[in-house]
Amino acid sequence: AHKHDPVLKAFYEKKRKQGKHYYVCIGAVARKLCYIIYAILKNNKPYEIPQYSKEV
Repeated sequence: AHKHDPVLKAFYEKKRKQGKHYYVCIGAVARKLCYIIYAILKNNKPYEIPQYSKEV
């Protein structure tokens, strides 16, 4: 997921820049993905990748 989803990819790269080891980062991404899956099931809505504007 950290290779295909831009949100999870940015999260993974942020953790790597913090100096975390590969498996620690993968665990953090997996945990975040679990929260996303839980929210999808709870709210009964499809997952939409957020579109961020670069004009901030």
